[in-house]
Amino acid sequence: MKLLGIGSRIDHSEYGKGVVTNVTSTMYWVTFIEKGLETIAIDADFKVIEAAEDEVDSVSFYEIEASLIQILKKWSDTSEVVPLADKYRGGKMILQPEDVSLSNKEIPINTFFHKIVMLRDRLRVMEQKINSSKNLDDQEKIDLQQYITRCYGSLTTFNVLFKNNSQNFKGDSSKK
Repeated sequence: MKLLGIGSRIDHSEYGKGVVTNVTSTMYWVTFIEKGLETIAIDADFKVIEAAEDEVDSVSFYEIEASLIQILKKWSDTSEVVPLADKYRGGKMILQPEDVSLSNKEIPINTFFHKIVMLRDRLRVMEQKINSSKNLDDQEKIDLQQYITRCYGSLTTFNVLFKNNSQNFKGDSSKK
């Protein structure tokens, strides 16, 4: 079945006469004379009055954008925006040695937090590489996944820095 191009005129049994104004892989967007803009399935029951011969891209921009975002999240080393908890914004960490003759080290919390988030993102990339590896057998993948889970567990101390609980580190909650 050949898709109708934008500008095609149709007569729909329920909505009446209209013009196709957009096409996706599953539906037409049609502006009807009496009903206004409606979406109808490509296989809906309608009569073609005049078919436009335009090339039709049956994949919408939204579908392309969603696919691209999913691919980038899965395979890139870029990280999502992870906000620091408001109470720590602009704060600093002070590392104070026991020996009072030594000076303190001050680190902006934003800098420290950014490094924690980068570590988490790199652990996630490592997980993906382990899971997609063709050189590791299933047991080796499981063993390496358990090490990564333990790493996440060791980092749960820093969850207090995350603004959104959904972005916290989660380790293995089972007691062994």
